[in-house]
This record gives sequence, C-alpha cells and structure tokens, in this order.
Amino acid sequence: MNIDKLVLAIAGLLILLSVALALTVSTGWLWLTGVVGFMMLQSAFTGFCPMALILKSLGVEPGNAFK
Repeated sequence: MNIDKLVLAIAGLLILLSVALALTVSTGWLWLTGVVGFMMLQSAFTGFCPMALILKSLGVEPGNAFK
C-alpha cells in the first residue's frame, strides 16, 4: 500500500470510529470527524497532509498525490 491509499484508509477509519463513539459515548467525538474532514479539505488545496508526512518518515512508498 502506498501513502495515498493509507491516508484515505486512516481518514475513513477515524471518521467511522468517531461517529460510532458519538453514537455510543458522547457527541463530543464529532469534533474528531470535523477535524479529519477539515484536514482532508485543506490537503486537497495545499498538498500538506500531516499523516502523509508521518507515513513518509516511516518509509512508506509515496503515491502520486504525496510525492
């Protein structure tokens, strides 16, 4: 798996997890959904993605989006 696919997979997992926690624990977990969504949106315009930087430093192969 390359960085592009991992970033999308991790973002999707965090969103689903935060929605599940919001339904079962507290609606405060929806802030995590908002932060992940905001980071995805700003990454589309700026190309800056903290998760991509972390994965790159761990030696994951970059894809087309995060070279």
